[in-house]
Amino acid sequence: MSTRKEENVATCKIWLEHEGKPVLGKGGAEILQAIKTEKSISKAAEKLGMSYRYVWNYLKRIEKIMQKPVVKTFRGGRFGGGGAQLTMLGESLLKEYKRMESYVGGLLADEEYWEAVGLKISARNRLKGVVKEVEKGEVTAKVKIEIEAPTVVTALISREAVEELDIKPGDHVEAVIKATEVMVAKQR
Repeated sequence: MSTRKEENVATCKIWLEHEGKPVLGKGGAEILQAIKTEKSISKAAEKLGMSYRYVWNYLKRIEKIMQKPVVKTFRGGRFGGGGAQLTMLGESLLKEYKRMESYVGGLLADEEYWEAVGLKISARNRLKGVVKEVEKGEVTAKVKIEIEAPTVVTALISREAVEELDIKPGDHVEAVIKATEVMVAKQR
């Protein structure tokens, strides 16, 4: 019998679509990144363990959907080989994929987010109330919340969180209590 605790882990697959058609997923992003790094379609294919034909067809499929080239190729000549580089569209697709991958990856890894949306917090850890005062410091902000009981709870949170949630006196929020801190949640 295993003593290791099995955990469920949230995962997802990301892809970009154009007019309802899939354009770029993880494999396509790896292809574009390899072309960007290697400056060659054949070297990119070799690096990824893919056939040149597969990579070429993948690029052509993207270009057919987007109606624009994602890679610009250069012919080889007498004194040197050819090459390839991403077009502005190719760079843009790669950048957007990486941005989404980073955002979603960060979100999936953020345990406090999952707790805040109710996956690990019991109802007794949430106190609804109205913001009575906000004091912004250089890095942190103090938010005073009058709980419906009525009681006032003071949360010390980051200034960035106050600005991101646009917290101001009169807002209806929830004080989300953790073992060592009080967070503030606001319906959007």
